[in-house]
Amino acid sequence: MASVHESLYFNPMMTNGVVHANVFGIKDWVTPYKIAVLVLLNEMGRTGEGAVSLMERRRLNQLLLPLLQGPDITLSKLYKLIEESCPQLANSVQIRIKLMAEGELKDMEQFFDDLSDSFSGTEPEVHKTSVVGLFLRHMILAYSKLSFSQVFKLYTALQQYFQNGEKKPVEDADMELASREESERKMEKEELDVSIREEEVSCSGPLSQKQAEFFLSQQASLLKNDETKALTPASLQKELNNLLKFNPDFAEAHYLSYLNNLRVQDVFSSTHSLLHYFDRLILTGAESKSNGEEGYGRSLRYAALNLAALHCRFGHYQQAELALQEAIRIAQESNDHVCLQHCLSWLYVLGQKRSDSYVLLEHSVKKAVHFGLPRAFAGKTANKLMDALKDSDLLHWKHSLSELIDISIAQKTAIWRLYGRSTMALQQAQLLLSMNSLESVNAGVQQNNTESFAVALGHLAELHAEQGCFAAASEVLKHLKERFPPNSQHAQLWMLCDQKIQFDRAMNDGKYHLADSVVTGITALNSIEGVYRKAIVLQAQNQMSEAHKLLQKLLTHCQKIRNTEMVISVLLSVAELYWRSSSPTIALPVLLQALALSKEYRLQHLASETVLNLAFAQLILGIPEQALSLLHMAIEPILADGAVLDKGRAMFLVAKCQVASAASYEPLKKAAVLEAAIENLNEAKNYFAKVDCKEQIRDVVYFQARLYHTLGKTQERNRCAMLFRQLHQDLPFHGVPLINLL
Repeated sequence: MASVHESLYFNPMMTNGVVHANVFGIKDWVTPYKIAVLVLLNEMGRTGEGAVSLMERRRLNQLLLPLLQGPDITLSKLYKLIEESCPQLANSVQIRIKLMAEGELKDMEQFFDDLSDSFSGTEPEVHKTSVVGLFLRHMILAYSKLSFSQVFKLYTALQQYFQNGEKKPVEDADMELASREESERKMEKEELDVSIREEEVSCSGPLSQKQAEFFLSQQASLLKNDETKALTPASLQKELNNLLKFNPDFAEAHYLSYLNNLRVQDVFSSTHSLLHYFDRLILTGAESKSNGEEGYGRSLRYAALNLAALHCRFGHYQQAELALQEAIRIAQESNDHVCLQHCLSWLYVLGQKRSDSYVLLEHSVKKAVHFGLPRAFAGKTANKLMDALKDSDLLHWKHSLSELIDISIAQKTAIWRLYGRSTMALQQAQLLLSMNSLESVNAGVQQNNTESFAVALGHLAELHAEQGCFAAASEVLKHLKERFPPNSQHAQLWMLCDQKIQFDRAMNDGKYHLADSVVTGITALNSIEGVYRKAIVLQAQNQMSEAHKLLQKLLTHCQKIRNTEMVISVLLSVAELYWRSSSPTIALPVLLQALALSKEYRLQHLASETVLNLAFAQLILGIPEQALSLLHMAIEPILADGAVLDKGRAMFLVAKCQVASAASYEPLKKAAVLEAAIENLNEAKNYFAKVDCKEQIRDVVYFQARLYHTLGKTQERNRCAMLFRQLHQDLPFHGVPLINLL
């Protein structure tokens, strides 16, 4: 839940996908690349309707906007883009540029004089207020302001630009041709049209104002929605340094540098860029112009809020709390309820991260209760919590806030899993994956690589693994790895899911040494989860004292930080230690405490698992009838929403209780009960086979062999005995009585 929330940091450079760069002082000017684009526009106007097909003209129109807004590219690259849209026009453009570059200066003068004719006549070729018309007018105006020496330098640069585009070293010609053909096969048409690749952003000089705005807008959008299509961190930082070299007070470039440094977990550089952003924002007065006198204070409080989020992300919780207190103080002085609401959310995150922040969190929760804000860990029922989320969803859908819609659905997925309703969680995850984004994202990028989608896909992989669909879970994880590479900012989400699935499979297969090696990776991503899994491995290896010490330390820590879900899981593991050590009476108070917490917080999955352990403890104590009646209370939610392994354990335990309670029955009734127990054992065996849990299958076939022997079915008994022997030889045996295992 916290991971979904952490994406809601304040992003002042993005407003509906547009970067506000009002302080950028460099205006548009004429470059050789822009002259080539002007030639393309002129040729498009001169070409008749019949000379170019409708599809070619449509492709050319789609190509124009990136060419007008994007940075300068090489002439060969420009030829290549035009040729893919319209080969005939590419040839005409190449000839015109060649004649101009190999001719005289007056040819370029005449070309700019002829551009004004595009606006003349009753039906001009270009409207003055269109995108193309504005570009033409800006270029004509910029050219007319040049002095003679500047015009001569421009013409010299045009000749050099043409020569660089035409020049091909003979020794590298074959290599370039082969690499170009291979890259063309791999690169999709959309990426050529709309995406700024690294080789395109190679300007030796500064970008103009519009080019800088487009570059920052596109890269910020890609970092937010599809990080794999953005420039690499090193290339992006190089271009940002180039921008800042010509204008150090370009605040938005500092903010994009902050986001870029977050990708590589560079705490020093990201903090440096964030502070520079707000310093420049205050110095230039950009905030004050749009927000009046309130702009200065607004920058200060959001600077403190972003700094708190940054420290929290890197694990500096004490510094994060200090920065957050500063943001709260300034926001209270300014009566900024929006900023205070952001601070309240980050207080909740800090309450999960640090134990000594919980006192501060409790004060904020009282405020949240005053405003009627629901919390899942407050023990609210699912219908009340979902009703509250529904009210906020209505506002999200009404205003088409697609990012908040995605976050809300991802939160519902996590909440349903927390409540133990796997079917509803699966439905919410699939809803998020199947819906189309309502937000218009720059560069044609769909909003499908956000943190919300990573969370939903991670839940989807774990839900499939719980049902024994490991192939499907592997496909989901493979897709996650493609969407979120290991160096991306959301990669830790799928890494943890992958490690947990590997751990569960190794434990089911009885390969405890492999599970122990996976614990290291889990601990690196989530320390609490790693310690818990380490205790489970020690318990499976019969190292009871070490496991008990580890669980007691973890229980104390989780109770201190109010991690209720983990507290219940640890209590169940402690109880299992007791009854495996032949002390079921000591386990009962622990199980009752876990059951009380599960019922209080409506955690159905953990409550059902606790009831299973209580029933097993009663079976060991010799009261199978009460254990069987207790099982009837928990069997339905387990079969409806439980994991396959829990379903198998439940059916196995039902069979054990049936056999134990039939000990005093008459022979005919006892035989019928044993037959029913065998059927339940077959069902349990099928469940265990789905998750490849060989140890549990071994126990089931051993129990079946005993029952068949009692019923006098020799052939079936021998078959189960042979299967037991094969499994027993393959699996390690740690001395725990097989008949007593759950």
